[in-house]
Amino acid sequence: MTWNAEYYVKKGDVRLYVYRKRAAEPLTDEAPLPVLFLVHGSTVSGRNTYDLQVPGREDYSVMDHFAALGYDVWTMDHDGYGRSGWTEGSNSSVQSGADDLQIAVPFVLETTGTPDLLMFGTSSGALRASLFTSKNPDKVTRLGLSALVYTGAGSPTLEQRRKKLPEYSASPRRKVDLAFYQGMFNRDKPGTSEDIVPESIAAAELPLVSEVPTGTYVDMCVNLPLVDPATIVCPVMIVRGEYDGIAAEADLLDFFAKLPNRDKQFVAIAGIAHNPMMGIHRRKFFHALKSFLKMPLETA
Repeated sequence: MTWNAEYYVKKGDVRLYVYRKRAAEPLTDEAPLPVLFLVHGSTVSGRNTYDLQVPGREDYSVMDHFAALGYDVWTMDHDGYGRSGWTEGSNSSVQSGADDLQIAVPFVLETTGTPDLLMFGTSSGALRASLFTSKNPDKVTRLGLSALVYTGAGSPTLEQRRKKLPEYSASPRRKVDLAFYQGMFNRDKPGTSEDIVPESIAAAELPLVSEVPTGTYVDMCVNLPLVDPATIVCPVMIVRGEYDGIAAEADLLDFFAKLPNRDKQFVAIAGIAHNPMMGIHRRKFFHALKSFLKMPLETA
């Protein structure tokens, strides 16, 4: 059974929700554990992405998995998501999400007593995490990314999404419901996830929100590229699921080639679509991220 704690940090007048899990409650004067910060994507809040509780299953929570491995695991709900407030008029763009991290990460470092942390982001969360890391090279020692998009070239999902760009641009919010979550898991390759997953997301999210921000959708349709890979100096791992309709392999390999640190990995995983931690082959994703985080920085 893991220990958890909830916090809030302030972004102007808006409260942002921050959530933490460890194997056990921290003790006074104990040495800090390695900190892993997880950054969510465009639709599902941080806690319900990374600590998803699925009835009859015990292995969907990324936070539980890495807490059991000895990490102090954190996430947050970005502006306009989940348990966080919503800045009036904001569509919570990728830059807004990176700004949220500028507030949350110092709080995490102060609370844990560590000078830096490990970071992982998925989908637009990969963009948020990349942008934050590029601006804060002293705070992130390793960066894991999945479902990343660089220029958007070769992405069938973004090609379809651009057809609704006028709608997304006209409002800072878009509706979500069970049908929307079901569509998320069937648009790339039906059968790569269990039907109970979107149902569990709906059960967790819909009591909190009926709308989510449009900003990252707009960004990925018209504002790419948002991150210069040459500015990310720490070791990086990129995970690309076989059926991901957003993360075109050639686009990601272009990003990968421009990363300056030679301690980098490109991991292609068969049977995975856009949501690697929520698919039937999620244990492959867990293994890849665990191996990357555990890799020694130097040879003894």
